[in-house]
Amino acid sequence: MNHIRNFCIIAHIDHGKSTLADRLLQATHTVAERDFQDQVLDNMDLERERGITIKSHAIQMDYTLAGRQYTLNLIDTPGHVDFSYEVSRSIAACEGALLVVDATQGIQAQTISNLYKAIEYNLEIIPILNKMDMPAAMPEIVKDQIVDLLGCGRNDIIEASGKTGMGVETILERIVEVIPPPKGNPDAPLQALIFDSVFNSFRGIIAYFKIVNGSIRTGDHVKFFNTGKEYNADEIGVMRMNPDPRNELLTGNVGYIISGIKAAREVKVGDTVTHVENPCTKGIAGFEEVKPMVFAGIYPVDAGDYEELRASIEKLQLNDASLTFVPESSAALGFGFRCGFLGLLHMEIIQERLDREFDMDVITTVPNVSYKVTTGKGEILDVHNPSGLPSVAHIAHIDEPYIKAQVISLPEYLGAIMKLCLDKRGTLKNQIFLTTDRVELNFEMPLAEIVFDFYDRLKSISKGYASFDYYPSGYQQADLVKLDILLNGESVDALSTLIHRNNAYDFGRRICEKLKELIPRQQFDIAIQAAIGAKIIARETVKAVRKDVTAKCYGGDITRKRKLLEKQKKGKKRMRQIGNVEVPQSAFLAVLKLND
Repeated sequence: MNHIRNFCIIAHIDHGKSTLADRLLQATHTVAERDFQDQVLDNMDLERERGITIKSHAIQMDYTLAGRQYTLNLIDTPGHVDFSYEVSRSIAACEGALLVVDATQGIQAQTISNLYKAIEYNLEIIPILNKMDMPAAMPEIVKDQIVDLLGCGRNDIIEASGKTGMGVETILERIVEVIPPPKGNPDAPLQALIFDSVFNSFRGIIAYFKIVNGSIRTGDHVKFFNTGKEYNADEIGVMRMNPDPRNELLTGNVGYIISGIKAAREVKVGDTVTHVENPCTKGIAGFEEVKPMVFAGIYPVDAGDYEELRASIEKLQLNDASLTFVPESSAALGFGFRCGFLGLLHMEIIQERLDREFDMDVITTVPNVSYKVTTGKGEILDVHNPSGLPSVAHIAHIDEPYIKAQVISLPEYLGAIMKLCLDKRGTLKNQIFLTTDRVELNFEMPLAEIVFDFYDRLKSISKGYASFDYYPSGYQQADLVKLDILLNGESVDALSTLIHRNNAYDFGRRICEKLKELIPRQQFDIAIQAAIGAKIIARETVKAVRKDVTAKCYGGDITRKRKLLEKQKKGKKRMRQIGNVEVPQSAFLAVLKLND
């Protein structure tokens, strides 16, 4: 155990942690030159293209210092706020963390959020100033920020560059010297923390774990503490570039277990593995069921693809247990699924993967959050979909989820950011100047307000300098109303939304104007209306395509023209009764982009 070092890399999104991990793997000769490619741990095309880490990755390296060989277990974590629970489990599996800060951008919101998590678990922090080779690097300014945040000495900060390999040798030496070896009792009952899992189409679910106490051998009868399921450890081993099977893994080691599990639901990130014969008395603290934050309907463009879409989402769920789905139907879109996501990035990634990996054309409805509705009888209902809302007469009040949001930016954008957050029903809790040119704002605001376009607008008003992080803070009562969109008196359920009463009038008017542009003209007038209950709050009309029936009348008595126009009017009235309005797919997408 004295020669094992477990550490993770934490950083804000796009601060260069995957590139730095590449250099560490090359320096320890873990990856052969012929197998090497950039972002070697990111094995999804999507991760490479966007330059983001979506899933945690773990790998073992061998490093020799002063004639002694050490085993280094690196756990690379996602940087985006949507995946913060996975990051917390990876941090819990380590004794140390490399805090990577971009020398051109300085400390950002997700850096601070993950750093607090690492300090909470008493991890030894090694500060690294990355991207030192960039002409725009500001080493002295960013070092001041790190010293203020961590309270470390300026000499403790390692200057490095993931691109050129500068400082990598120093980082490896510091890992061995500063990060303590894992603590644990090899003779105690087995306790192993699952921090990630992946699906293999031949072997089933492969769970990655770190042994906190005890040991595990191939063929052991094990059980998962929180789900209560029992399995045989068919294969255990450590993660190199390819899985490396072992007969036994001891306390402090990071490894994998394959036991023929078919359903991702049975392997929960944060669960504890223990023996069936001699189990541990309690699981490792910090386990939570991952709860979806954002819900949206996903429907096939062609109704015949419904079963294919179900199979595709089920396969995606094998790789991503945080995705939830239930079947639902809509009068406008037919049969589809109501899916739950961790956040907007997660939703975007799932859509992209459905298109790429399964070639599915889908329509996604307006994303919304989960509300708690208290009825007049005192029952509390969870509502994920506006169409599932009881009638107004039966509702006592509606509670909506709130978040604590943290924005870090330059002082010159302070006014614009405050205005944006206050427009989104946020309450400013406090503001702190971290340094002379860095200010941190803390808001409390409804989750529903950041679901739409908050992040994009924050980036545009701050010219990309603001960083954003949030975590849920509970539910609060709100004056919400259900806004229905009617076409010729028929409600289009896929366009209905739950919205705050103060924003309903403006939002309803904008949707009607947008739909008027997008819905093609028919042979009859189409009335587009926004309604709250029975009250119409906005209306637009798509005028009919008219045929000039009076063209053949030149001169003569006016009554001839009137007779022809009356005849046409009756035909139009009959047509409206039996005609139906086709809503193009672009109309559903336009609702998402109302602010463009």
